[in-house]
Amino acid sequence: MGRVVLVTGAARHLGGLMVRALVRDSSVDRVVGVDVVPPRRPLLGAEFIRADIRNPVIGRVLASAEVDTVVHMGVIATSQQAGGRTAMKDINVIGTMQLLAACQKSESVSRLVVKSTSSVYGAGPRDPALFTEGMSPKHPPTSGWAKDSVEVEGYVRGFARRRPDVDVSILRLANVIGPRVETAMTAYFTLPLIPTVMGFDARLQFIHEDDAITALHRAVTGAVTGVFNIAGDGVLALSQAVRRTGRPTISVPAGMLGVVGRALAPTRLVDFSAEQVRFLTYGRAIDTGRAQRELGFTAKRSTSAAFDEFLAGHDLRPGFVNGILDGAASLLSSRGAAHA
Repeated sequence: MGRVVLVTGAARHLGGLMVRALVRDSSVDRVVGVDVVPPRRPLLGAEFIRADIRNPVIGRVLASAEVDTVVHMGVIATSQQAGGRTAMKDINVIGTMQLLAACQKSESVSRLVVKSTSSVYGAGPRDPALFTEGMSPKHPPTSGWAKDSVEVEGYVRGFARRRPDVDVSILRLANVIGPRVETAMTAYFTLPLIPTVMGFDARLQFIHEDDAITALHRAVTGAVTGVFNIAGDGVLALSQAVRRTGRPTISVPAGMLGVVGRALAPTRLVDFSAEQVRFLTYGRAIDTGRAQRELGFTAKRSTSAAFDEFLAGHDLRPGFVNGILDGAASLLSSRGAAHA
């Protein structure tokens, strides 16, 4: 008997990719996608149920389909997607609480996989070179998607204590990037004029959209549990990334980045919240050793390669000279870290 997997957020890009990956898995008998809006592309081979996880109806969906595995990908990253910050928090936090309440009552659910974000570590001047899963944030997030994700993880840990018979995994993904996915970060790098914080050069990590799905799929079908950092190898300085886009930049004081950014992108998905400004100031990097050792996952594409695929998908191909300069800078950086 194969698995029955339910995926929340199935109408969004990553949720749809997850559904299609599970449909192709011969060990999975049935895939059920759930979202409040219908998917743009057909979820061939999967069932789609238009439902709001904030509604108790999600419990009846779990029971009627005899779901044994839940993949929670229904956390919204920007307020524009939800229609405002209040609605965003309601969907993210209340929706997760309702979903977990339904899972707690379910007799069939035995595995829960949650897509989280490395943003839960925050960003600031006292951060370590690499965050491991056991580290607490030096600068905890205080707003937006990052704060919602901290709350979501807290509720998931509470659920795991109440239902120790359910295997629970949380995957903290670095910024997802690639030729097809649309996020606040991809929107930022496609601005006609890219604003940066004067005097700072944030460290960035990316995970390619296909690698992100591979990691989540591994968590669904594997036997391990726990929290895992997921990112491509290496880091890019923000200045390197911006130079690769070929777009002009403007450096502004940190306190002005939000004002300038919103003026440059009044209708775009770009996030210039206080939390995101801190990230664009200091950046963040995570250690992926545990995912490699226990989950058996290593991203096929490095941070640099994932970013280059994003550039190619948006006709922002990196210049030959820029590529050489960035490669040399990365090599020097890695050698310096090795001798540190």
